[in-house]
Amino acid sequence: MNMKIPNIALILTLFLLFFLPPTSAEYREDVLKPYDGPSVRGADPSTLRGKVMTGYQGWFNCEGDGANLGWTHWARDRRKAFGPGNITVDLWPDVSEYDDDELYTTAFTYEDGTPAKIFSSHNRKTVIRHFKWMADYGIDGAFVQRFAHSLHDETMRYHKDKVLSSAREGANRYGRTYTIMYDLTGMPDEKIIKVFDDWRMLRDKMHITEDPVFQHHNGKPLVAIWGVGFNGKIKRRAGLEQCRELIKTFKADECSVMLGTATGWRKQENDGLDDPELHKVLLMADVLSPWSVGRFRDLPGIQKHAQKYWKPDIVWAREHKIDYMPVVFPGFSWHNMKGAELGSIPRLDGKFLWSQVIANKRAGANMLYIAMFDEVDEGTAIFKCTNNPPTSGGSKFLTLDGLPSDFYLHLAGQAGKLLRDEIPLSTTVPVAP
Repeated sequence: MNMKIPNIALILTLFLLFFLPPTSAEYREDVLKPYDGPSVRGADPSTLRGKVMTGYQGWFNCEGDGANLGWTHWARDRRKAFGPGNITVDLWPDVSEYDDDELYTTAFTYEDGTPAKIFSSHNRKTVIRHFKWMADYGIDGAFVQRFAHSLHDETMRYHKDKVLSSAREGANRYGRTYTIMYDLTGMPDEKIIKVFDDWRMLRDKMHITEDPVFQHHNGKPLVAIWGVGFNGKIKRRAGLEQCRELIKTFKADECSVMLGTATGWRKQENDGLDDPELHKVLLMADVLSPWSVGRFRDLPGIQKHAQKYWKPDIVWAREHKIDYMPVVFPGFSWHNMKGAELGSIPRLDGKFLWSQVIANKRAGANMLYIAMFDEVDEGTAIFKCTNNPPTSGGSKFLTLDGLPSDFYLHLAGQAGKLLRDEIPLSTTVPVAP
């Protein structure tokens, strides 16, 4: 009797195909498809002028969220349990409104022994919820962060694509605008131009610039590039000539370009690159947005910064027919990540952020970038955070000092109204109605 030997390779392939869960790569095409869902007209996507935008990191992962990235940006060691002694964040999100399928159990517990839970940015439902909050409080839109140095990593890349896809859906469903901010930090100079390959992929596959809520400026789709014009004080600064070539390529693709640059760009001082070509490169931009997080620490420091940087920067930008988008932030803390003092730049019950808004309004700013929406690592988050974080194991977190969890969302919305002259200028911090 002549019996055929089974094809082991074929059997194994069929087993993998039908019995094992799909990999991230196999889900990619679904994530990258053009958006075909409902879209609501809300914030005007044609210009940045009159807008308050926020940065959306979207880099938080949890074990079991499907990204295979462990506890990224929650824990020092993402492959170990997120609990006492393995922390990078200084604020704890208020997750009281999240549904059960958005929550992931940590190794932290509350005083009554209840396990503490957090969210994952890989969960589409959660990202859409965050964009709903932007709409609820009048924040116009978001710069969805896309860190260029890890785009080559298949697993990390898939997570970024998933977050962008979710943000796009949230923006469309709730009438917010969005665009991409490419962060060049840590990107080798020879690979900077490859950022454009990613952009072309997103345009070709996701058709993002065809979305009715995709942010435009000066009549063209807007893309933001962060990290241009810094000196060696930041980790692996981006080469100026390579940045020039990247900007030229985006401009040739009929894009408007916003450049995230150094505080000291104008006089080429402080963190600014001292190079005779710097201004020529920055003049290629449609919008300049100097980074100011951590550049001042108290209310007098805000006034000094406004006099030395914001006011003359805005004058320079107008003389050169470039728009200017100042960066403001609610406070800062790097305790659990870096060991610094908890709340090293205090929020002062909103006075710190509101004073920056007032200073920029007086300086003539007509747009603002609030850093950040969800940045609990550095204590700059404006989304809903709790006054009752878990403290098991002696862990320490910031609170909002008894203010409502949505206080800074409300304040961000009021900043937009002040910018557009919808409310009178007042140094008194507005409170929620």
